[in-house]
Amino acid sequence: MPQIEEAQPKYLQIAHYIRDQILRGDLRAGDEVPSERQLAADWKVSRPTAARSLEALSHQGLVEKRQGSGTYVRSLEVNRRARELYGRARQTGKIYTPGEYAVITSAGWADAPAHVAEALGLARGGRVVQRRRVTNNQDGPITLSTSWFASDIGRRAPKLLEPERIQEGTLMYVEAMTGRTGSYAEDRMCARSATGEEAADLELDPGSAVLVVHHVVYDVQDRALEFSEATYPPHRWAFEQGYPLT
Repeated sequence: MPQIEEAQPKYLQIAHYIRDQILRGDLRAGDEVPSERQLAADWKVSRPTAARSLEALSHQGLVEKRQGSGTYVRSLEVNRRARELYGRARQTGKIYTPGEYAVITSAGWADAPAHVAEALGLARGGRVVQRRRVTNNQDGPITLSTSWFASDIGRRAPKLLEPERIQEGTLMYVEAMTGRTGSYAEDRMCARSATGEEAADLELDPGSAVLVVHHVVYDVQDRALEFSEATYPPHRWAFEQGYPLT
């Protein structure tokens, strides 16, 4: 069981831990979350602290309390961003939750666009490996994403060039094949109108608003390991960590 840190209030640490389980898909809609009593025992905190953590999750719209029964994960549409996908892959060996699957629409060598070359620290126009995928669930497409890797990674990780799913996820596969470990990542987000190709892949009306995330993973030597662009349809939530105002 995770240990309490002093960096942020104990109730928020508990709430964030459970929230991450929900966003990764480890806890799914309708699942019961631990009770106040169980949280107090597992985290070695008081019952009021445990109760406050569940209240925080309720205020975020992630859980609901049912009188005389318990607290359960609400049914809501959530964008699973890279940090949740990586967390699930490291914990379970599988990147997608039951009911989700990816279709690799293209994979191979390409000339790096300017923004990709800049993110990966490459010369403009250098050769990169590009993997493009559409992630779906039972309701249809939920994410369009493209990953780029430098040419030396492509040579050492040949599955990147194949239009087949990599069960454990591309990052964990690249780590295993290259010996380079992802250490931290940076995300930049914006909202804009979907391109024609994006609208077609995500089954949206032309010009629909989308959320776009540029995501760079760095290794322990601060070298860019992966650059990806993920495009999400509207009306799905993306969550960030809470933060203190003082």
